[in-house]
Amino acid sequence: MSVVLSTASLPAADRRERWHDAVSRTFVPLDVRLLEDDPSPGSIVSQRLGSLGVSQVQAGPQVVTRSRRLIAQDGKEFLILTLQRRGSALKEQDGREARIGPGDFSLSDSSRMFRKKVQNAFCFTSFHFPREDLRVRDADLRALTATAFSGREGSAALVGTYFARLAREAGHLDAFAGRQFAATALDLLALLINERSGRFVPQAPETAAATLVRVKDHISRHLGDPGLAPPGIAAAHFMSVRYLHKLFQSEGVTVGEWIRTQRLERCRRDLLRSPARGHGVAAVARRWGFTSPSHFSRAFRAAYGTTPREWQLHGLSGEGGGDGAPDAGERQRPGGPVRCP
Repeated sequence: MSVVLSTASLPAADRRERWHDAVSRTFVPLDVRLLEDDPSPGSIVSQRLGSLGVSQVQAGPQVVTRSRRLIAQDGKEFLILTLQRRGSALKEQDGREARIGPGDFSLSDSSRMFRKKVQNAFCFTSFHFPREDLRVRDADLRALTATAFSGREGSAALVGTYFARLAREAGHLDAFAGRQFAATALDLLALLINERSGRFVPQAPETAAATLVRVKDHISRHLGDPGLAPPGIAAAHFMSVRYLHKLFQSEGVTVGEWIRTQRLERCRRDLLRSPARGHGVAAVARRWGFTSPSHFSRAFRAAYGTTPREWQLHGLSGEGGGDGAPDAGERQRPGGPVRCP
């Protein structure tokens, strides 16, 4: 479910107090000063993936400050990753100042003072989570707050792309998958921080998790290749076959089992689609890398308790759903993609 906080239905004179409350409730207590005489409407759409909060924020010009007074009052130690979508922000923390433009992302640490100023209408997606969830040294983190990470090149682009995609898909993930993807996101962020700090350790847990994400993505894009196998996968990622198997052992499966499960799931999905029903079971199996119809049939029955043909003929079920029109103030609604218009 999404939680929506909005000032759109309020008179301009009442928006300051409501917006200040909305921002502090979503993140950590903050001082918010709106820069317009008649404040523009603002909205925050939030979802949660385990301990990771995901929020899309849209509003007009303002200055947001985390002061010593607020830190002393609540003592919360949260990190906030902000992915700028529209407009630019000037961020200050730990003696640095950086301009964060569209496509860039940055980090703020709520345990120390910070300030952010945006002089025009903006939209950003934020990810906020307990400091203890990010396994990096305090000194390394402190060296990278109020730093603009470019979302256009290098490791930062890979991390930014993953976080952006996670925000878009957040409303479609169940609780377990959401926690797993959120944990992977923080592993990728830790990998980036360690890389920037010169502490890249190939066998570190966060490095292994990030590598596993890349390997799985590679496999998913090549499932239709009947020759997809550990030696080729390992070579494509410049690792030994032994290390590849070790990555998957951490999840309790072999490489072959994970490939087979992914292929079967795609076949199960495609068998219910009208074009696939016209092409037949064998064609669907070949599309996803199964070369033997009999082997495919046995594997499908073992996985789902029915034959591919029976599933194709009787497994189709209806789908439905939708969400209602937004109301003013705070409400909950079925989750959906989080994005700027």
